[in-house]
Amino acid sequence: MKVLVPIKRVIDANIKVRVKADETGVELNNVKMAMNPFCEIAVEEAIRLREAGHAEEVIVVTAGPTQSQETLRTALAMGADRAILVEADPAPEPLAVAKVLKAIVDKEAPGLVLLGKQAIDGDNNQTGQMLSGLLGWSIGTFVSRIQVEDAVVRVTREVDGGLENIELVQPAIVTVDLRLNEPRYASLPNIMKAKKKPLDTFTPEALGVDVSPRLETIKVIDPPARAAGARVTSAAELVDKLRNEAKVI
Repeated sequence: MKVLVPIKRVIDANIKVRVKADETGVELNNVKMAMNPFCEIAVEEAIRLREAGHAEEVIVVTAGPTQSQETLRTALAMGADRAILVEADPAPEPLAVAKVLKAIVDKEAPGLVLLGKQAIDGDNNQTGQMLSGLLGWSIGTFVSRIQVEDAVVRVTREVDGGLENIELVQPAIVTVDLRLNEPRYASLPNIMKAKKKPLDTFTPEALGVDVSPRLETIKVIDPPARAAGARVTSAAELVDKLRNEAKVI
């Protein structure tokens, strides 16, 4: 089977995000970008499935600006077989991304779609679920363990009460969580080989998808600075402050 892995280009997780002076968004110029950490985990798991003989091909896909080719090449260097870039600038919203992915799924016919549970920039946690609704496929979210047996995908997902084990019938969608695996580093030889791996480019229009934004960002501001702490001399004073100042009890 084919495994399709949607990925996203985001600001590197180790970089401090800065708000633009006009408060229309965050600063992206001259900022280090990288693959979304949850997407890295999805790519790693797809490669492991191929190495275990459960998959024949791993395809990575992203919808975003031309610079997203760098992120795709990173996934190819990790071990993915080929890549697809759907050029769209700015990067589409989750529903538009889900529609783009549906068009790619219809084109590639994968047996499994593996993607991160969310991106660390928008934190929307929507694309996988929306894609499941558009395709009518079964889905397992927040997955920390995957086991493929023939046409059945057994997953362990993290829920508020602990762990839940479910079975999905292929074709299926799985959104992965942090504890699934530890992504590998791309070696220098593989980075060089990735430059020669196929990378196809499409536009949303060519796929018949409208990626016009449906949301409007009114303002982006920094979170308020954390107030200094205060010392109390007794439990009674602490309770008084929690009740009358913080109003949490």
